[in-house]
Amino acid sequence: MREKLVAGNWKMHGDLLQNRELLDAVVAGVAAMRKGSCAVCVPYPYLSAVQVILQDTIVDWGAQNISQYDKGAYTGEVSANMLSDFGCRYVIVGHSERRALFGESSDTVALKYVAAQNSGLTPILCVGESLEQRESGATEQVVAEQLGAVIMKAGIDSLANAVVAYEPVWAIGTGKTATPQQAQDVHEFIRRNVADKNAEVASNLTIQYGGSVKANNAAELFAMPDIDGGLIGGASLIANDFVSICQAVQN
Repeated sequence: MREKLVAGNWKMHGDLLQNRELLDAVVAGVAAMRKGSCAVCVPYPYLSAVQVILQDTIVDWGAQNISQYDKGAYTGEVSANMLSDFGCRYVIVGHSERRALFGESSDTVALKYVAAQNSGLTPILCVGESLEQRESGATEQVVAEQLGAVIMKAGIDSLANAVVAYEPVWAIGTGKTATPQQAQDVHEFIRRNVADKNAEVASNLTIQYGGSVKANNAAELFAMPDIDGGLIGGASLIANDFVSICQAVQN
C-alpha cells in the first residue's frame, strides 16, 4: 500500500515567531492522524529552528531546493549533506518556479535528484505543464520528458525512494485548480509511464497533486485512485487549512 503524503511548500515566507505559531498549531492538529504523512519544506534559514520544533512529532521536514554539487566553490548553494545535518527527510527538486524563474533544465533537476538520494534524502520531483502546453495538447509529452530525464540519469528503480508531484503550472497561485478528473488523468499517465518500465515501482510510487489545493477541495482530489496527497503552497501557511488538508488523506 503506497504512502499518502501532504507536504507544505512555504516558498519564501515566514519568520521565527510566525513559524513557531504555525507549527505548534499544525503539530497539535495532526497528532491524532493514523493514516498518511505530513511534512513541511521550509526556507533554508529556518531549518535549525524547525528541526527543534518538529523532531519529536509526526511531522517531517525538508527544504525547497538543493545543489547538484557535493561541495566546492559554489557561492550561495546548499548541499544535500548540509540538509542532512538538519535532519531533513525531503527536498523539493524541479519546482516549476525553479524551472521558469531560475532556468533549471530537466538535466539539472535530474542531477539534483541524484544528489538528494546519494545523501539519503527523499526527493519530491515536480513535473507539470504550462497553460500553453496544455492547450496545445502537449501535457503528456512535457511530463514524460521531465520524468524521463530523471529516469535516464538515476534509473527507474530510484523512484522507489522518491515522490513525484504533478503540478500544472497554470494552477499554481492562480486560484485555478485542475478538476479532480483532469488531475487524475495525468497522475494515471505518470503511473502508467513508470509501470511500462517497472510495475512494482509504479504501484508503490506516491504521486502528489500540487496546484492550488485547498481545504475545501482536498478530499475530492485525494479520493482519486492515483492521487496520493498534495504538495501545498499558500494553504500550508494557514494552520487550520493545512491541518484539514493533511487529515483529508485519511479518507
